[in-house]
Amino acid sequence: MTAEVTDPARERLRRWRLVLGGDAADGTGCELSGRDAAMDGALTALYGKGEKPQAGRERSAGLGASAPSVARWLGDIRTYFPSSVVQVMQRDAIDRLGLATLLLEPEMLEAVEADVHLVGTLLSLNKAMPETTKETARAVVRKVVEDLEKRLATRTRATLTGALDRSARINRPRHHDIDWNRTIAANLKHYLPEYRTIVPERLIGYGRASQSTKKEVILCIDQSGSMAASVVYASVFGAVLASMRTISTRLVVFDTAVVDLTDQLDDPVDVLFGTQLGGGTDINRALAYCQSQITRPAETVVVLISDLYEGGIRDEMLKRVAAMKASGVQFVTLLALSDEGAPAYDREHAAALAALGAPAFACTPDLFPEVMAAAIEKRPLPIPDAA
Repeated sequence: MTAEVTDPARERLRRWRLVLGGDAADGTGCELSGRDAAMDGALTALYGKGEKPQAGRERSAGLGASAPSVARWLGDIRTYFPSSVVQVMQRDAIDRLGLATLLLEPEMLEAVEADVHLVGTLLSLNKAMPETTKETARAVVRKVVEDLEKRLATRTRATLTGALDRSARINRPRHHDIDWNRTIAANLKHYLPEYRTIVPERLIGYGRASQSTKKEVILCIDQSGSMAASVVYASVFGAVLASMRTISTRLVVFDTAVVDLTDQLDDPVDVLFGTQLGGGTDINRALAYCQSQITRPAETVVVLISDLYEGGIRDEMLKRVAAMKASGVQFVTLLALSDEGAPAYDREHAAALAALGAPAFACTPDLFPEVMAAAIEKRPLPIPDAA
């Protein structure tokens, strides 16, 4: 590398060297030292397996199989990379190097940058986790859950409170129940200039929250391994919904068996540790249970969160959805509730549900409150264009 190379050019070469990996300058003319060399070592430990194109030799990963070396590596990547990159590298380490079993060790859990994906991994290991690790694991899960609640709860409550108010609106309200803003807006054509006032012909008000207006929401969550992130988000939303007095919330998880976790909704961490990620899928059985819990169909929203890879009786599943919709239930199918992008799902089942008037689509956590608000108000769902 000559002295004429400018700083921007040097920076580009440095970045290429970190991307390409390898020994010394590795064809880029840019040797690494100090912090850059340490970053390269952390990257090589994870991504170094594979054949080196130029030299034709294999580069080996350096994490080894011991928890102490992994814990040191976790500390290194948190030192050298931003949190978002650390989370990606942790997921890759679990997938590429088979580190899932090491997450059973408390000292390693304490070093991990916690995120939704790590929670999913911990939940999948829950049954194999030794007692010495469970408290640490719960602390990691609780931190993620609390962060999610801070991000999602306020907007969810505000959005759904507005939807509940609108769904309960009545046209012959008592004086103290009148929604004056909407009443004035609806009667502007009756403005009398000479009196500088409006004579309303129609009053709009809010109905009182009562058993007749209280909405019922059933979250029915597929807990197969591919739905891990969705289970985490749905559990948090379930706890938020359960905290609203005008919504009666039920949370049901299923694989080939069905478990009702409604009595644990006051603590989403308990809900998450009550799940068992993995196993088969019997959507029909889960919907049969949900159907048995519906007492006021016209005031009920059922949210099925599943990739629709049904292992049960397909025709029965579709008949149940059709029957619920015919009775007045608002039925929502989410292929995923996460930020992970387009999920894999059973397209045939999704098309069959769409034909019943229950389109299936992936939903981000930020969009979920709007989806629920639309379902409560019985208006078209805000389906993403990419769905």
